[in-house]
Amino acid sequence: MRAPTGSVAGLCSASATMFAVGMAFLGYWGVYEPVGWRGSDFVVVILALIGFAALGSVPWIVTTPVTEEGAEKVESARRALALGVALIWLSVLIAVFT
Repeated sequence: MRAPTGSVAGLCSASATMFAVGMAFLGYWGVYEPVGWRGSDFVVVILALIGFAALGSVPWIVTTPVTEEGAEKVESARRALALGVALIWLSVLIAVFT
């Protein structure tokens, strides 16, 4: 089954938006505070960086040329987007509740 028209642009836009939300979170979270980092701070940053990597790979995955006519990369790009969004929100929840 072919992906719906506009799904590539939608995935790229969604990943860019979530990337911006994650960057805004890290900017306002307090990475630059003079207080020493705790263990939970490292967990937040590591989860966010892995999430950024997943979100950044979405446009690359979805626009990669395919050898077969019917093959598409939309499904794997959706998984990468879901992983990135989940990790960014998990890092936000850990930062808020610790």
